Amino acid sequence: MSAPVQPPEARVETAHPEAPGYRAGRTLPLRVEAMRQLRRRRTLLMGGILAALPFILIIAFAIGGTPDGEDGGGGGGGGGRINLMDVATESAANFAATSLFVSAGFLLVVPVALFCGDTVASEASWSSLRYLLAAPVPRVRLLWSKLVVALGFSLAAMVLLPLVALVAGTAAFGWGPLKLPTGGALSAGDTVPRLAIVVAFIFVSQLVTAGLAFWLSTKTDAPLGAVGGAVGLTIVGNVLDAVTALGSWRDFLPAHWQFAWADALQPQLEWGGMIKGTAVSVTYALILFALAFRGFSRKDIVS
Repeated sequence: MSAPVQPPEARVETAHPEAPGYRAGRTLPLRVEAMRQLRRRRTLLMGGILAALPFILIIAFAIGGTPDGEDGGGGGGGGGRINLMDVATESAANFAATSLFVSAGFLLVVPVALFCGDTVASEASWSSLRYLLAAPVPRVRLLWSKLVVALGFSLAAMVLLPLVALVAGTAAFGWGPLKLPTGGALSAGDTVPRLAIVVAFIFVSQLVTAGLAFWLSTKTDAPLGAVGGAVGLTIVGNVLDAVTALGSWRDFLPAHWQFAWADALQPQLEWGGMIKGTAVSVTYALILFALAFRGFSRKDIVS
């Protein structure tokens, strides 16, 4: 007499939890996710745009002549303003700092929103998200792998821009000390560490955009909605920071500290504004990342 046939649900229930060799921590390795994202056209396109920007600026300076510096530049910690355009062509280091300045307010927001906002929502739009979870990849592991890779690509985008600017600037303007718009100069030995501090702070300040994009990516099946929503909310933050009537309330806006890295381009390195900006950005980012993980862990995945 043949044995009774178990229903499919029973077979899955008994086979999955104790599958031989199964390790949740080994599912969706970071290198696999990184290669998947690296091969995507939007990644290559964004890298090409960032790599082309320094050359576009060099052409603009060649056509327009020496910068006249009529308009003010950024401000450290929302305070005093500096003008990096005045010294943009003095050396490769100045050119790299100027490239970061003209792109930090918006252009560098785009790759962060793109890499973090497209990562989960794109899987849902392709109807592949449920198959990844059925592999089975635990939800926390899935989000963790995608978030780490997205942040890694965001950081790479911010490092790529000044690296290309240094190379292109050396060919166009020569290597030399970093001349400060407030007077004086930093030696060549201090230039690279100061620029590294600038890039690190810009990355930390963009964690809020990353958190917004990643949270929205777990809430929608439309990648464009997650990316556009994060960029839009970032712009709203910039607009609110321009409303001086808010007074000290602006100190709680991440946008208020986005140019605090200008304090790293002073004769004496000032950490006050960057520390405050880091605290604000990290706090918002942690809350948004927590909301993303909490919401996704309870979400009914049908895509």
